[in-house]
Amino acid sequence: MPLPEDFILQLKQNNPVESVMASYVKLNRSSRDYVCLCPFHSEKTPSCHVNVGKQFFHCFGCGAGGDVITFIMKAENLEYIEAVKLLAERAGMSMPDEAKNNDLSRLKARILEINRMAAKYFNNVLMKEPAGEKGRLYFNSRQLSVKTITKYGLGYAPDSWHGLADHLKAQGCTESELIAANLCRQGRNGGIFDSFRDRVMFPIIDLRGNVIAFGGRVIDGEGPKYLNSSDTPVFHKSRNLFSLNFAKRSEERRLILAEGYMDVIAVNQAGFENVVATLGTALTPEQARLMSQYADEVIIAYDSDGAGQKATHKAINLLSEAGVKTRIIKMEGAKDPDEFIKKFGSLRFKQLLDNSDGAVNFELSKCKNDLDLDTDTGRVEYLKRCTEVLAAINSPVERSVYVSRIAKEQGISRDALDAQVNSVIKKRINAEKKQEWTSIRTFSDKRRADPDAVLNPRAYKAEQGIIAYLSVHPDGLSYIEENLPPELFVTDFHRKVYTKMLEGIKASADFNILSLQSEFSANEMGKITAILSDTQRIDINRAAADDFIRTLKSENEERKDKPAASALSDDDFRSFAKNLKGKK
Repeated sequence: MPLPEDFILQLKQNNPVESVMASYVKLNRSSRDYVCLCPFHSEKTPSCHVNVGKQFFHCFGCGAGGDVITFIMKAENLEYIEAVKLLAERAGMSMPDEAKNNDLSRLKARILEINRMAAKYFNNVLMKEPAGEKGRLYFNSRQLSVKTITKYGLGYAPDSWHGLADHLKAQGCTESELIAANLCRQGRNGGIFDSFRDRVMFPIIDLRGNVIAFGGRVIDGEGPKYLNSSDTPVFHKSRNLFSLNFAKRSEERRLILAEGYMDVIAVNQAGFENVVATLGTALTPEQARLMSQYADEVIIAYDSDGAGQKATHKAINLLSEAGVKTRIIKMEGAKDPDEFIKKFGSLRFKQLLDNSDGAVNFELSKCKNDLDLDTDTGRVEYLKRCTEVLAAINSPVERSVYVSRIAKEQGISRDALDAQVNSVIKKRINAEKKQEWTSIRTFSDKRRADPDAVLNPRAYKAEQGIIAYLSVHPDGLSYIEENLPPELFVTDFHRKVYTKMLEGIKASADFNILSLQSEFSANEMGKITAILSDTQRIDINRAAADDFIRTLKSENEERKDKPAASALSDDDFRSFAKNLKGKK
């Protein structure tokens, strides 16, 4: 059952799209509206526009778009009803009863409840059951306090194939629900078994305090060292960060990025709340953009081994693309933050953080790898690598400092190195501009590459024109409907939009095309806002609408005159192909 129209209208009025988006991205004023870097793809030139008057956003780079509800759906990976609930909470509004009838929302709510029960079960086994002795000994060896174990809700999955399954089924959970939550798996004999066995357990908690997944670490025996929940309806590992629910409380606009669960917990226990980690994968662009919402600077505290250094290099690039400054701690005498704190204490770790080096020095030091700087060939290669690093520094003052240092270090002319760096910068700027325009053109090409757009280009544009006309002139409904029945639309998507618009305008004098988000997916709403964005540049009046109508009628007449491919006999088809060949 759909939500009441007046409720949705009030919800949007209480959650202006620019106000909500400002919590996720930095908005820059552009005339009456705003522009920003798109939160849904990496870019350096803002291509996302926020229309304050009409209350929608649209990215010309990736095609994302819609109203405030669509934005929350994409930003928080929520279904329609869940996004409405979040915005209602933000505005202090109560949800209508109709919102309770959504199957997927009900499943997600059920999985969250099951995860909560599972976390309680794992923690109870760890703290009270004889079977949890192994887990207690492990956490004790890692010097974790009871307070920390309680804070993170740590637990232990016993060495049993059905311990959790039997416990949850006794609480009323079905086997299909346990499989959907990824807490159990289907066996060959048709039964189910626990996904986590004989592992210490780390609940993964989202920003709203929900247990959305688990990580399990093997203590001994076989199997992968860490086992993490697969993606479920409530969890996507590439879009979440471990311990961000605690780190967001920090007053600092600075985050510490550690490599694993135990590093995070050790650093947090030492008094540093602002620490997070990825969830069994390398840092992703989505996670980098998520971090940019809570920090202007990230200190990378990865392991000092080769894999850690490689991961550091990747993280620097992703965080830079997200507009976040990075610094790197250099640990001596310890392989990771957990070991460093145990050896030297929290005060020394704070000094390590405060004296952490910038990303530039980290990258410059890597430029020397595998080179013999006592040879001319080695020095030339080193300077080439340095030039690439120096050209990536945005601040002219900061870049000048490093250029002077490298030139002095290598005994070369500062002007010569400066000229080389500026040459690389110029090429890079041109390449980035070309890439941004390529992205925009690619999106435009994708729109044009729609099969309907390719097969029926005139009809496709005419249909978009009619949709745009009605969005600006809803009072023209009677005239348009009388002259253009929905069956004259060639494309299924445009026909659906047109039909829903006719229904909406008839039902309400205040109809807004963006109110259709419950009828369309977030990607489809992007297509609709693309049409709206196009109308900002041109005046679509009644004369233009008449042209669109004539085009669609003409296209339909032509289609009637063309025999369907399936109606052609083999001989007819060969004759048709021969005639085409003769016309070339």
